[in-house]
Amino acid sequence: MGYLKQYYERLVALPESEWQFIASNFVRKEFQRGETITSRNNIEQYLYFLETGIVRFFIPKEEGELTFNFNFEKEFTGSYDSFLSRTPSQCTLQAITSTISWQISYESLQNIYTQTQVGNYLGRMVAEQLLLMKGKRELSLVNHNAKERYLNLFTEQPQILRNVPLKYVASYIGITPQALSRIRRQIS
Repeated sequence: MGYLKQYYERLVALPESEWQFIASNFVRKEFQRGETITSRNNIEQYLYFLETGIVRFFIPKEEGELTFNFNFEKEFTGSYDSFLSRTPSQCTLQAITSTISWQISYESLQNIYTQTQVGNYLGRMVAEQLLLMKGKRELSLVNHNAKERYLNLFTEQPQILRNVPLKYVASYIGITPQALSRIRRQIS
C-alpha cells in the first residue's frame, strides 16, 4: 500500500493514525489480463487504486466496442458515476494487463469521510482530478480531428501509446484500426 500512501501524501499530510484507519479500509485485489472488473449494467461496488496494471473502460456495441478511457498504475479507477449514484454502470471495465489493486467499498469510503479529518479533503481532490480528466477528454473529442487526437497522445498521454494495443488506441480516438494505420503511415 506504499504507493497509495504516497499518492495521498502528495495531496495532504497524513497523520499516522488517520493513515492506519484509511489503510484498514482497503483490500488487495488482483485481476488477470482480460478479466472484467466491472460489468456494464452492474452497480460498481468498489473504487480501485491501481498499484500495477492498466484498466480499459469500454461500451460494448453491436459493431464492436467503444473504448473511452484508460487508467494506469498509481491512479484510481472504477465506474465512478455508478459507484457514487448506486446505479448500474453504463460501461465495462477490463484489466488489459495483470493488475494489482487496492479496493475500497462505498460504505468504507463513507466511513473514512466521516471519521477522519482528511477524508473529505482527499475525496474531493480525487473527484476533482477525475472531473478535470473527463473534461479534457471531452474537449479533445469535439475540438480535434482523429489525426490531431492521435498526435496529442504523444505529448499528453504517451503511456497509452507505449502500453495499449493499437486496436484500443484506435477506438479511444474514435476511429477504426484501419484508419489509424493510415494516419500512422502519413506521419511516419
